[in-house]
Amino acid sequence: MSNAFLAHLGRAYVGLILFFLYAPILVMAAMSFNASEFYQLPFSFTTDWYAKLAGNREILSAAWRSVWIAVIVTAIATSLGTAASIALFRYDFPGKRVLQVLLFPPIAIPWLITGTAMLIFFFGIGLGRGTPAVILGHVALALPYVIVVVSARLTSFDRTLEEAARSLGASPWQITRAVTVPWILPGIIAGGLFAFAVSFDQFVVSYFLSEPGDSTLPVLIYTSIRKGFTPEINAISTIIIAVSMGIMLLAARYSNFGGER
Repeated sequence: MSNAFLAHLGRAYVGLILFFLYAPILVMAAMSFNASEFYQLPFSFTTDWYAKLAGNREILSAAWRSVWIAVIVTAIATSLGTAASIALFRYDFPGKRVLQVLLFPPIAIPWLITGTAMLIFFFGIGLGRGTPAVILGHVALALPYVIVVVSARLTSFDRTLEEAARSLGASPWQITRAVTVPWILPGIIAGGLFAFAVSFDQFVVSYFLSEPGDSTLPVLIYTSIRKGFTPEINAISTIIIAVSMGIMLLAARYSNFGGER
């Protein structure tokens, strides 16, 4: 087979993958502008569902709750994960390899099992269900992602930069703030985005740990589907996707994730 044929075959394969990933999202976004509540065709353009969404206090409240919980989780998980990554990078201590290996099971274990275990644990220590439990649960899930991403960035870090700063009299805190953090900043941003996405999109743990009547957006969408799906859900989902894509594009534009461009 010629190189030209292989190139066309590769493009077609990538195109099929992109179509498989984005076609459902595009259909959902299109249906948020369809006048029919039951997705009947032909398509009739309307923005009524967005107008109704603006007056739906239940959905907006759940969305706002998901956002501020995700922001808190991102701040905590990114701070703790970055500190842990730097500590694992700089120091050797007994049990270090074991700790690094133990970072992966929380990612691999099904969230259904994790949510059940967290519910039992939080009731066992007297915390129970509620916002603090949801935040702690989300932090526990997001933390390994941050550590893995930031640690991957640290693998390309030149240790001689820290040694040079140390030889000039810089303290460990000054070295971290002025040398290490600027270098790994793209990894920190990427880890923070992962943490936000894990928290905002988390359904299972939120379902187990939220108090009745105080749901996050994924939990509300699930309960809405059980009662009867409405295009208002399509509208809020389209807005979330648009905002998420915008943030990702800005992060990719102003953060050097892939090295020199």
